[in-house]
Amino acid sequence: MGRGDKKTKRGKISIGSWGRLRPKRTKFKIKPTTMANQSEKELK
Repeated sequence: MGRGDKKTKRGKISIGSWGRLRPKRTKFKIKPTTMANQSEKELK
């Protein structure tokens, strides 16, 4: 277990692979509200 091991986080970083152990970060978790949706909520 170490840098050459594909199953460890260190090994994945050194090899440059992604997977369940080291998932890629998503850019945005929440969808932004549009101006049209926002104005409807403010009117109610």
